Amino acid sequence: MIAASEHLILHRPPNHHRSIFRPRRRPVRCAAERQALFSRIAPVYDSLNDVLSLGQHRIWKRMAVSWSGVREGNNVLDLCCGSGDLAFLLSEKVGPNGKVIGLDFSKEQLSVASSRQHSRSKACYNNIEWVEGNALELPFSDCYFDSITMGYGLRNVINFHKAMEEMYRVLKPSSKVSILDFNKSTDTFNASIQEWMIDNVVVPVANGYGLADEYKYLKSSIQEFLTGKELEELALEVGFANSKHFEIGGGLMGNLVATR
Repeated sequence: MIAASEHLILHRPPNHHRSIFRPRRRPVRCAAERQALFSRIAPVYDSLNDVLSLGQHRIWKRMAVSWSGVREGNNVLDLCCGSGDLAFLLSEKVGPNGKVIGLDFSKEQLSVASSRQHSRSKACYNNIEWVEGNALELPFSDCYFDSITMGYGLRNVINFHKAMEEMYRVLKPSSKVSILDFNKSTDTFNASIQEWMIDNVVVPVANGYGLADEYKYLKSSIQEFLTGKELEELALEVGFANSKHFEIGGGLMGNLVATR
């Protein structure tokens, strides 16, 4: 059911310059709107993810962590960490001698993540620190992290290009970023299936939680997102040495892996 795409790995040519690629921007007001949205859905975010993906999101997140190349003892960042799923997986990988920072712009999501951390018994989870911050202005020095993950966050920032630049800046040379999100498919059939599921499954289920309006944004956010090919090109443009986008979950989801 879960298969990687056939995309060839892209390498930055020796004389690579800033290209004609134009990053897509949303109005600045969207940042506050998205922040408020994720704050409202925070209390039921995890249970909704389980219901809507039939638990598959846990598999996709493990794949994202695996693609990040994280190892024991590493210092890693989970960007737009939400309630902490990826951060907890990273914590288990880096162990007690490693460090995980989970950054998000929603205090409510971070509160849920912190509560989950304190309710779990694994000692390694003590290596996680939660930070409220902006993905476009990361409060970390250059070349600080051994790897970065980002789950369902890039699609929600107001400037894809700036977010990728910041990830590149704080990542150590030869290290990887792994970005999981909905896939903006170029296949008409897959795109129509995705839209049908949002209209007929996601929104009705969210309505049962009183959050139909909050989840209606999914369709437009995917339409405004980048295709796998465009994500690969964006990563190369900001300076990553190579990039590859995988289609997973039957093409409904995608994961970009880029090496600095």
